[in-house]
Amino acid sequence: MNCSAILSLCIFPEGPLGNGSSTNIIWLGVLYSPKSAIHKSFNSFSLALKLSFRKTQTYKIMKVKVINKSKHDLPHYSTSASAGMDLRANISKDIYLKSKEIKLIPTGIALAIPKKFEIQIRPRSGLAAKNGISIVNTPGTIDSDYRGEIKVILINQSKKKFRIKNGDRIAQMVISPTIKAKIQEVSSLTKTDRGSGGFGSTGK
Repeated sequence: MNCSAILSLCIFPEGPLGNGSSTNIIWLGVLYSPKSAIHKSFNSFSLALKLSFRKTQTYKIMKVKVINKSKHDLPHYSTSASAGMDLRANISKDIYLKSKEIKLIPTGIALAIPKKFEIQIRPRSGLAAKNGISIVNTPGTIDSDYRGEIKVILINQSKKKFRIKNGDRIAQMVISPTIKAKIQEVSSLTKTDRGSGGFGSTGK
């Protein structure tokens, strides 16, 4: 099957206090607004969150165009609160991953997301916990200007051979906002209590 389709993703169209000045993104429990500071107190965060949720009828939809060259269903959210959409293997015959082996698995899916967003490719928790299957470059990043097929770099971290069949769910993709930074070279950085300490410097 070779078809084009559109996936949808809800985002918040209003500012943190409902003034319409910018777009709110509730992500990993943090309310971020491009034109305002992050709310530092729990009370103000709760207020902004409630105001945002009251405007459910005004949520806009992000439309993502998808080309599906596989015979499987389009990626979709399994539950109403799912953050990621499952990706399935699109292969002509079974693939076996030996212990510690890495292979590139095609999905038959290509898509176009808006600028200022990315797609993160993440492991599925069930595969990781039960079979030791993960993604080498987790989370893998798909830029908004990429138009090729999504392929997943799987690794078998277990001691047993793992079988991948056509249509198996092998990973999940999460659509996330990105922020562009302007790099400025300086001779010194602001001082902190931690300083240059890293790699376990804060203890076990």
